[in-house]
Amino acid sequence: MYKNILLPVDITHNGSSRQSLAVGIEYAQAFGSKIHLMTVIPDSGMSMVSQYFSKDAVSRIIESSNDILQDFAKSNIPDGVKVKFIVTTGNVYESIINAAKKIDADLIIMSAHRPELKDYLLGPNAARVVRHSDRSVLVVRQ
Repeated sequence: MYKNILLPVDITHNGSSRQSLAVGIEYAQAFGSKIHLMTVIPDSGMSMVSQYFSKDAVSRIIESSNDILQDFAKSNIPDGVKVKFIVTTGNVYESIINAAKKIDADLIIMSAHRPELKDYLLGPNAARVVRHSDRSVLVVRQ
């Protein structure tokens, strides 16, 4: 039923993706799916800020994040589950939606924390992905 599962994780908060990862692994094993493990590096923002970074800073951050993502997979995803890695920069929810289209994801599985008042006003990334994605989204609550 699902061939390509997009599983965004926040590599800076190790425990935040545990539950969605467990669900992703279960789905991948049940359907023989490939997990596309993804992390998003926030954009540095204004050019005023980015001028303080060296020209190769972004590529080094991406490379380092890819290494961390692969280590995360080795530690948490059992052998036999097919995994691809995606590291992008930019706005989190837009990057997730764009990656889902690019890999032709059948399903996006992501974690969401318990909403706070500010989330009702601004909306967390999971809510934005649910609202704006044309893919099925499974939100796993912590």
